[in-house]
Amino acid sequence: MKYLGFLLLFLMAIAPVAAQDNTSPWNGSPSPKYEVRAVWLTTLNGLDWPRTQGSASQKQELIHILDQLHQAGVNTVLFQARVRATTIYPSQMEPWEPTLVGSSKSPGYDPLQFCIDECHKRGMECHAWVCTIPIGKWNRVGCKEMRKKYPKLIKRIADEAYMDPANPLTASYLSRICKEIVSHYDVDGIHLDYIRYPETWKLKISKSKARDHITHIVREIHKTVKAEKPWVKISCSPIGKHGDLTRYRAGGWNAFNTVAQDAQRWMREGLMDQLYPMMYFQGDHFYPFAIDWQEKSNGRTVVSGLGIYFLDPKEGKWTHDIIEREMSFTRQVGLGHCYFRSKFLTDNHQGIYDFASAFDRIPALVPPMTWANKPVPSAPTTLTIDGNQLSWAGAHDNSGALHLLYNIYASSEFPVDINKAENILAVRLSSTSTMVPANWRNYAVTAIDRYGQESEPIQLQVLPSSTGSHSKPSGTMASDKRSTHPLPVIMSDGKSVSLPSKGSTLDADFIIIETMQGSGIAVRPYTEQLDVTDIPDGMYQIRSLGKKGRTHKLTYLYLKRNKHIL
Repeated sequence: MKYLGFLLLFLMAIAPVAAQDNTSPWNGSPSPKYEVRAVWLTTLNGLDWPRTQGSASQKQELIHILDQLHQAGVNTVLFQARVRATTIYPSQMEPWEPTLVGSSKSPGYDPLQFCIDECHKRGMECHAWVCTIPIGKWNRVGCKEMRKKYPKLIKRIADEAYMDPANPLTASYLSRICKEIVSHYDVDGIHLDYIRYPETWKLKISKSKARDHITHIVREIHKTVKAEKPWVKISCSPIGKHGDLTRYRAGGWNAFNTVAQDAQRWMREGLMDQLYPMMYFQGDHFYPFAIDWQEKSNGRTVVSGLGIYFLDPKEGKWTHDIIEREMSFTRQVGLGHCYFRSKFLTDNHQGIYDFASAFDRIPALVPPMTWANKPVPSAPTTLTIDGNQLSWAGAHDNSGALHLLYNIYASSEFPVDINKAENILAVRLSSTSTMVPANWRNYAVTAIDRYGQESEPIQLQVLPSSTGSHSKPSGTMASDKRSTHPLPVIMSDGKSVSLPSKGSTLDADFIIIETMQGSGIAVRPYTEQLDVTDIPDGMYQIRSLGKKGRTHKLTYLYLKRNKHIL
């Protein structure tokens, strides 16, 4: 391990936190353009979702959760699709998860499809979280159905049931589950949970042989998924410590020796695109092992799983500064972060949601799968602006994936620097037009393929450059159709904004603050001085809400705090 190279970062991470101090450990970490910011959204027993009954209520509940996650900067949702040999989608292999309606029946809609669609509307990736080896209580519906079909495949430990990793049928069965999901749904990833031996399993074979059994399952799933859709990311959530380090012992609970989980081998062999180690530890049980995962990543993406549930006094006795230090540290060493789990984040235990929203206030893209060795897409062409509508001609996908998505950048400088995260305006748009502030900023649009690879930008100069340059970048074409009546843009330091007077014709009692993608984040009474202290930095549109439900777009709002919050 490159211990000396990371010693300073480690000391910074364990140093006391100075509240409201711009010299605190996370102030020196610029927000990166590429970073996974994820959350585990649990459907087991409705722990995160659903907590209501009825399809309409469950949909609204999920929309609200995803809106909250989006506003907190989350760009990847790990949505539990296979629970315990039960599913939250209409499977040909396993019964419905009873949590949805109280019994193993259809809820009247497809929750997995609904979640995928809603995530994609918000520019977020949706990964199908598949619980692999455990199949639940012995007499629960999922286990009972599997025991009828495959009686020799299931092992009982106390009242819990598990698929036998040594049985060749386990690999083929789990591969078919993953194929069913990937072939029917536009998921961005397959996330394997509990892909290991249970710690209570009494092994009668060597640990080396046990690791080979688990690796065989991973290899078969990888082969099956990549044959179907090679751009779908494969990830897993290993135990947070792989094994002993030179200077730090992992103790009795580690992936390699305790549960026969050789996740670092899977990265070396290219079987994993991402890794989400469950690093629910602190101090020297966290920082050295985070560095170990990064150094053994083989160029893949590693995302530290954060035990934010310990912030709930019912679960643990952690204080918020523990998580804040860990998030700062992992950013400095190039790791992403993933919250376990969704409800503990959105419930804002010890202010974790507020901190996360500020820490990740600048958007980030999911790192591209450069190891797939696919050609990058071509750049969009003929970028134009007409009033408030930015439009472009679609790009060409050279990778063979389903379709292209588009990223929008904006800046007062020209050409727009797409390498600066603070210039990101919108990500993963599926259309070739979007509403933006007109006659205000300069714009750039790039295409990304399903591997996350980004094209060269096409640029459009709307305002004179703040650097004095008026030249167009070489290799791009752009035109400007200016509107004579563009909507105004309100600039704010993040405290309050002045809204235009309602006049005599507008019957609105409320206003709606929306993202540029149209997701509502706040409804407020219509006042001429609007409090926006709880709205994260970014670009928004403001609509009036009339008595009969009519809405009218009033203005655009650009929030940029002068004070460097973190």
